[in-house]
Amino acid sequence: MLRFFRSRARSQDLGPLELTVMEVLWRNGEANVHDVGRQLDRPLAYTTVMTTLDRLYKKGLLDRRKSDRAFFYVPRLSRNEWERKEAREVLAELPRPALISCLVDVVDGQDEALLDELEKRIRMRRRELQRRKHA
Repeated sequence: MLRFFRSRARSQDLGPLELTVMEVLWRNGEANVHDVGRQLDRPLAYTTVMTTLDRLYKKGLLDRRKSDRAFFYVPRLSRNEWERKEAREVLAELPRPALISCLVDVVDGQDEALLDELEKRIRMRRRELQRRKHA
């Protein structure tokens, strides 16, 4: 799923370095610039890591707290929560018939249990809509 998000070209997407930094934080939780820099797959200047963390903070993806002279950053959303949010935004842009057709085709071709789960969620959603309608 993460590859799908990497390939999208939208203004609010994360760049490759931003996504790598988020992956470090998702894996480790709270970290400062030095901690993140040490865990990257290639050496980067301290200021590059600091700027990237600040950019992610300004995008609303990280919280930070100051301890002495260093900021410690922590993701606001788990990886799963972020992926679901991104998926919802992409799916919301698709025409409804195409969305349903593609979803059923992909799920049906991959896993019958997943198709059963989709059917169960549809039934639950219908009951919820009926309750709202009669309330």
